[in-house]
Amino acid sequence: MTTTDDAMNRGALVVTRALSEKSRAIVAEELQGAAEAIYLPDLAQEERAQALAHAAVLLAFNTADELSPSELPLLKGARLIQFTSAGIDWIPLNDLPPGVPVASNAGASSEPMAEHVLAMALAAAKRLFVEHEKLRRGEFNQFTPNRMLLGGTCGILGFGGVGKATARLARAFGMRVLAINKSGESDEPSLKESGGWIGTLRRLDEMLAASDLFVVSIALTPRTVGMIGERELARMKEDAILVNVSRGEIIVEKALYEHLLAHPRFIAGIDAWWVEPVRHRRFEMAYPFLDLPNVIGSPHNSAGGGVWREVSLHRAVRNCRRALLGETPLHLLSPGDRMM
Repeated sequence: MTTTDDAMNRGALVVTRALSEKSRAIVAEELQGAAEAIYLPDLAQEERAQALAHAAVLLAFNTADELSPSELPLLKGARLIQFTSAGIDWIPLNDLPPGVPVASNAGASSEPMAEHVLAMALAAAKRLFVEHEKLRRGEFNQFTPNRMLLGGTCGILGFGGVGKATARLARAFGMRVLAINKSGESDEPSLKESGGWIGTLRRLDEMLAASDLFVVSIALTPRTVGMIGERELARMKEDAILVNVSRGEIIVEKALYEHLLAHPRFIAGIDAWWVEPVRHRRFEMAYPFLDLPNVIGSPHNSAGGGVWREVSLHRAVRNCRRALLGETPLHLLSPGDRMM
């Protein structure tokens, strides 16, 4: 019997994507001998079926691309299907065998995403793009006032890894931090240190009215689609800065565009768009946001990429190891969180 056969009998970590030698070394490092890693791209077709049928844990990026429809039922005995991405609303999770736990890689890119939030907020507060364009036209507005983040209030809708990392940076800038999550509880020190609070969605209106910087980092689920619409935007300050690093669909696109037109001092930092290449195979805007001077856009690159992919992989495999050892994995999705 080969080593691979032994691993299948014990229950292995099956990886659906081809990984570099460096990435495979990360997988081995994090597993710490808890299981052998089997890489599907290395196997012949009949071996793939055997590996999937005996998988204890599956590590995937997008099962729709990496597994065939006939292979998906083979995972019915798995202890966990772990994805490498934090946001997996765009993956057809309902095609996976019912009853198999599914985990996202929530918080995998918290630190670079928090930096991106503050970069957008600072660019907005300091009018960097507006004044750059005016300089290009020969205007030298040295005495046009900028804004300070210091002393302002940062409201964070969604207080997972990204929200907490953002709170720490906002606190470092001297902002009061307000947060919302499902439980209304958190032991994150920056909340208390800043004089802020954490609550549930019942306090959303209060947060909207108080926020100088409003950050959307909540996951996209059937319950959060269209959560921020015309009514919610109307409750915000005239000169608030809104930054969305989560999903476009959480904000009503038409409502945001019309609010930006009607409130020129209101600024939106949009990293998450409504139609994007990874999730929809194309980039598309229903309204010309990028023609507005009070919009700062980025191509949903807040997660950093580059070397940070290694950090994300470390965190995903670490969660796989929890399942392999019989521990409860982190970031499990509830049935209601699965998008159709």
